[in-house]
Amino acid sequence: MNSRRRGVRGKRLLAALSAAALAGAATVAWGDEFTQQDLVRWQGEYMSVVKKGEQLFHGGLDSKNTVSCDQCHPDAAGIHPETYPKFQKQLGRVVVLGEMINWCIMNPLQSKPLALDDPRMVALQAYITQQRRGVALAPGKH
Repeated sequence: MNSRRRGVRGKRLLAALSAAALAGAATVAWGDEFTQQDLVRWQGEYMSVVKKGEQLFHGGLDSKNTVSCDQCHPDAAGIHPETYPKFQKQLGRVVVLGEMINWCIMNPLQSKPLALDDPRMVALQAYITQQRRGVALAPGKH
């Protein structure tokens, strides 16, 4: 092999290794750098969303018949968010928690479904999952 080819291959290898090293450094910087102050702020923001979800769950949704989530599920009992995704017979397929929440909004509450990324849906899921914090995940369980 001539020295020119080795030189080109060497430069390509060096460029690839440099790019990989920079990408690794960037990933570490994006994923790992946070302070205790960040954690406190993030937990505060999370808990404010949980509180909003609690308000929605206990009557803050636009129910057409004055039904609220807590009438069927006091303190989110019986929802078991740790078991989603799972087959839900009401929907006839495997669904995520938000889809089952929407089924309840459309049926017992007789209201319009929420987009899965709607802040109210996020708040409801935050409240429901907070109530089961510490319970082991068991997707698909009935």
